[in-house]
Amino acid sequence: MGPSPGKTARIVVIEDEPDIRELVVYNLMREGFDVVGIGNGHQGIAEIQRTPPDLVVLDLMLPGLDGLEICRHIRAESRTSRVPVIMVTAKSEESDVVLGLGMGADDYISKPFSPRELIARVKAMLRRGSRSNSIPSENSGPEQVSIGPLSIDAGRHEVRINDQPERFTATEFRLLHFLATHPGRVFTRDQLIGSVIGDGAIVLDRNIDVHIRSIRKKLGCARDMVETIRGVGYRFLDE
Repeated sequence: MGPSPGKTARIVVIEDEPDIRELVVYNLMREGFDVVGIGNGHQGIAEIQRTPPDLVVLDLMLPGLDGLEICRHIRAESRTSRVPVIMVTAKSEESDVVLGLGMGADDYISKPFSPRELIARVKAMLRRGSRSNSIPSENSGPEQVSIGPLSIDAGRHEVRINDQPERFTATEFRLLHFLATHPGRVFTRDQLIGSVIGDGAIVLDRNIDVHIRSIRKKLGCARDMVETIRGVGYRFLDE
């Protein structure tokens, strides 16, 4: 996703607390974004379906239809499956972060947060989305990879384990494809952020760890292919 060059990015903010919603909308509009603020999940989904935005800022703890269900819906629809989602939560427990990123959120920010921090994350995510639409570079590795029970097709954005398809978020897919196309090589978290998520992105080291845990869970019988090198980072086993 990401806005086209010269186009104002459209952002949908779904937050049920009026003061927080107004603060977020105001500060994003000051930065020149086209912003729609919505107070509940059902209206949020309707707005996203009406005109898919360039990014969604989504509160986790919404009454009725919560942020996880909205995120699942966004990822399930072909028109919105690649829209970046920044999840906002009052909970900072790692289990909540794992759950949110596992449902397809691209990043998270915990309340209370400063408008400056949120704006930095939004801009970084939009830059990342613009880069993801570009043609892969020569260093991005082959489009198709088959190792043991695992097969990856970058052109189709498809992962199969024992010939059974498994759904991965955009960030999870990029991480898995990058590691699988560089088997045996150890990458630090900073290297993965720079190579997979993009230079200048505001992403915590812990986000990488959360994405890796989610990848392993989805890999099932092939989970041990992604190995942790303690004190360094991660590598994909070279058989």
